[in-house]
Amino acid sequence: MKTTFYSNGKLLITGEYLVLDGARAFALPTKFGQNLIVENGSNHEIQWKSYDFDAHLWYEDTLSFTEIIHNTVTKTETVKATLVQILHEAYLLNPDFINKSEGYTISTQLTFPKNWGLGTSSTLLNNIAQWTKIDAFTLLKNSFGGSGYDIACAQNNTPIIYRLEENLPVVETISFNPDFIQNIYFVYLNKKQNSKAAINAYYNNKNQNLADTIIDNNKITEAVINARTLKEFTSALEKHEIHLSNVLKTKTIKETAFQDFNGTIKSLGAWGGDFVMVISKENPTSYFTSKGYETILPYNEMILT
Repeated sequence: MKTTFYSNGKLLITGEYLVLDGARAFALPTKFGQNLIVENGSNHEIQWKSYDFDAHLWYEDTLSFTEIIHNTVTKTETVKATLVQILHEAYLLNPDFINKSEGYTISTQLTFPKNWGLGTSSTLLNNIAQWTKIDAFTLLKNSFGGSGYDIACAQNNTPIIYRLEENLPVVETISFNPDFIQNIYFVYLNKKQNSKAAINAYYNNKNQNLADTIIDNNKITEAVINARTLKEFTSALEKHEIHLSNVLKTKTIKETAFQDFNGTIKSLGAWGGDFVMVISKENPTSYFTSKGYETILPYNEMILT
């Protein structure tokens, strides 16, 4: 029997880093995501294959049930070690998927290039949670850690406001379809950012006025999602960039790379890599391609609507 699971990718529009401390964050599930296809196998092991968006096989290995049960992979920081760790934590939450099985043949298929940073790990985690019938947020907490906004995007097909309350996820689905959608683009910066390293840097630089910082963030988030005109929207995004630039003690992406751009550029997720949101009255494709950035997607091509 073959069973297929699917999860959406994600983009974090507001509340980067601060979402870890309870701030309200605005996030968008993407049209891109990842499949997990599970079939029965044998030998008390998992034959695992992972494919990129173009059907290129980028990872293949065999994971024994013994390795998963006892989390015994000696080489750390490898794909196999990460997979075994996730499956081990899933096993601790629900042993039945191992104890009541002869084995599995599993394949994953991304619908976006895995270096885009749209949620290779979060979509995998959510798919594994669906398959093993466990809570994806708990699996995240017990494995990678993080705020969980990406898991919320994986599970929802509409824009969301996400926050942590007493370390538990609170997800609010919202409508976001302003008249200026056609002025919003997403540009890939040709490098994938290490979220874990970025989070560590945030914690090291976190200032003492966190409560006030979160209040300011929440006000800006409300201004972003309630903006009725392009001017209101860009004003709120630019305010957010300045605000978080001060929190992180780092320059904005526009200051460092695109000073001459006639429009607004907003960092997304882990600052310094992956995608940026671009708001422009004119199609910005020629500007970014002239600077070597070839991946420019309009809002309606990137975001679930």
